Amino acid sequence: MTTNEWTAGNWNTLNTFGAQALKHMDRSRQARGKMLERAGYGPVETPSVVLHTETGLNVRRYGDAGEGPAVLLVPAPIKRSYIWDLAPQVSVVRRWLEHGYRVYLAQWLPVPEENDHFGLDDYGDHMLDVCRKVAAADSGEQRLAVVGHSLGGILAAMYSCLHPEHVSATILLESPLHIEAKSCCFTPLVKATPHARQIADTFRQVPGVFLNMMSAMAEPQAFQVERIMDRWLSMANPAALANHMRVERWTHDEFPLPGRLFTEIVEDIYRHDAFMQGKLDVGGRRIGPADLRAPLACVVDPRSKLIPLQAMAPFMEAAASEGKLLLRYEGDVGVNLQHVGVLVGASAHARIWPALFQWLGTIREA
Repeated sequence: MTTNEWTAGNWNTLNTFGAQALKHMDRSRQARGKMLERAGYGPVETPSVVLHTETGLNVRRYGDAGEGPAVLLVPAPIKRSYIWDLAPQVSVVRRWLEHGYRVYLAQWLPVPEENDHFGLDDYGDHMLDVCRKVAAADSGEQRLAVVGHSLGGILAAMYSCLHPEHVSATILLESPLHIEAKSCCFTPLVKATPHARQIADTFRQVPGVFLNMMSAMAEPQAFQVERIMDRWLSMANPAALANHMRVERWTHDEFPLPGRLFTEIVEDIYRHDAFMQGKLDVGGRRIGPADLRAPLACVVDPRSKLIPLQAMAPFMEAAASEGKLLLRYEGDVGVNLQHVGVLVGASAHARIWPALFQWLGTIREA
């Protein structure tokens, strides 16, 4: 089924039985992921400690307390955060530790169904501020670099806009900051569906398998064709194939989105482009790129239809940051899903991350 064939009428058939069937599919996907882990394709993570826990969140610190500047890693609130620490050779966590940073991570957790009221303000303001306070108490650093990938980049950018006094630098990796109708692959799907609140009310917690289905419908090249091609291209290289399979295991490790968070992402971010327009309402404050004043680096994949250049470049140009850096990621073999290549790709670790650390060094000296 194409996005043009998917109309509002389909949601009328998504009754309680259909919602329960999708939740069962979610559990089946998670079981397949555990099978891959038993086959040896689980993550090889860096030792860490949980400094704080609350509903929906663990604050993790990697390595020893040590010295050096602090950084907060912000994953997308859909799948597990270990994609940032998949294996030693492709671990973003380890790259930060190697450069002397104290590394903290917002580890999102599934929230109970009664917490389906959690929204962008909870994730992009309250919980990230909890992370910052925990990191400050642990490190003594009152300011930190904030780094977000995909939807996590939206949360990181929101926090930078809301709390500029606490952010030393902002790094956004393939994040949908500006939704230009003609270049966004989700536009036909969003236009064809009713208000997202109707969908959220059906599920309360919107299951990961539903989000996967919608993503595959919107951009089958990225979520189906490229993944098959990557597996074939990885066959001749055992290291690349192992990396591909570890990412495959991660793709099965999602959890549901709270209904309100799903609604606000679809309506405020994708349908109305409120963040780019300076109209994103967070706890009564309207924010946009003009509120982002910390030094800003963005990484974009110019080949991507999922997060095209137009999803990031205009937001970056409109940001009030004085120091800016735009890097282009050109892809890797062995990453399974090119959208996460900037986190787990060999060329990303050889070229993109060294360039970001060099930029950060310049910022710190300045």
